[in-house]
Amino acid sequence: MKKSRQKAHILVVDDSPDMLEVIQRNLEAQGYRVYTSPGAVEAIKILESAPIDLVITDLKMPEVDGISLIRHIQENFKETEVMMITGYPSIEGAVEAVKTGAEEYLAKPFTDEELLNAVERVLEKADTRKTAQIQSPKLPAIRHGIIGESKTIQKVFSAIEKAASSSATILITGESGTGKELVARAIHYNSQCSSTPFVPINCGGIPESLLESELFGYVKGAFTGATDTRAGFFQTAEGGTIFLDEISETSLTMQVKLLRVLQDKEVFMVGARQPIKVDMRIIAATNKDLLDLINKGEFREDLYYRLNVIAIDIPPLREREGDILLLIQNFSVKFAKDFGKSMPQFSENALQVLRSYYWPGNVRELENIIQRLVIMSEGDTIDAPDLPSLMRYSALKGVGPHRTLVEVEVEHIRSVLASVNNNKTKAAEILGIDRKTLREKIKK
Repeated sequence: MKKSRQKAHILVVDDSPDMLEVIQRNLEAQGYRVYTSPGAVEAIKILESAPIDLVITDLKMPEVDGISLIRHIQENFKETEVMMITGYPSIEGAVEAVKTGAEEYLAKPFTDEELLNAVERVLEKADTRKTAQIQSPKLPAIRHGIIGESKTIQKVFSAIEKAASSSATILITGESGTGKELVARAIHYNSQCSSTPFVPINCGGIPESLLESELFGYVKGAFTGATDTRAGFFQTAEGGTIFLDEISETSLTMQVKLLRVLQDKEVFMVGARQPIKVDMRIIAATNKDLLDLINKGEFREDLYYRLNVIAIDIPPLREREGDILLLIQNFSVKFAKDFGKSMPQFSENALQVLRSYYWPGNVRELENIIQRLVIMSEGDTIDAPDLPSLMRYSALKGVGPHRTLVEVEVEHIRSVLASVNNNKTKAAEILGIDRKTLREKIKK
């Protein structure tokens, strides 16, 4: 036995005191440093306080089972290997244990020799463990400045090309971080007006008291401080495109004024007596359900139908199957170059976590996470434990009675979504709610 393995730290987890004693005695006789735990909750506390090289866990345990413990270890402890033992052997159990991350699977009763040989094999694998890498020869597919190959993003590409060939008003919808402005820019720069101005406005980022003067401009003397006449964004965008992001954040009063622009193609500068004709394409965007806001009396129905001539809905990242890996590769290359670091490699465990995460912040959230990983990573390889804790599995979720009803509901919805590969229609059926209600709960 190698000297390094004689010093290996092993944690044994089993609810049987007799089994713990037998395994501990046999392993310590071979020079291993052995810790014992009667359950997963206690085992996790040991893992957080001691450098454990190998966990040997029983399958059937009260409160938290062995499979949950294995998954927790895989996503939270980078250098820890796992081996499973069970008194309830089955092919299904063995397959699930190995798929979850166990390197070895032993059925009780086993001999001392079988135990020691299995431990030796696991530690041998740990010495030579290789990390799966993102393959770099294939460059990310970029179209209209957008990265993606999935069927859902292909529909967006098709919509961009059709919209670019017309001058109609466009309404872009999609969750926060999906790339609504990117789509608006693609439409503008693929149109016949590509050489004209593209003026993006965040309606939610400008105070209501200033929004009118910013959009429509003002004449000298219109208000205190108006020492000169100043053109507004609509005039700046003359002949081109004005992009009104977060259109849902405008007041009903402002919506009336925007409706006039759409209907009459003219604006009233603040303090002016005569309107000014303007000619530009309007593209609006929102991450909210405008029909729902109409029902609540918070958005004008007539403005909605004026904006919604061409509708483009951008899919959330979780519905863009296959695009996540392309985006990871692109952002990794970009930020490695920006910060003068080598491009990181991602383990298969890390990629699995990134693929299965729900991505409420979509592409923007993914970009920020990859940037942080590139900056903060100490080695060349990023594994699951390097990812933010909220993304990783925890065997302690749901343990204990002191949780709010909201926490229980959130955990259950996420669990159901994960079980049906984020299919919202199936998830809604399982949860006994309609798809719209599920969508609202996801947004919250």
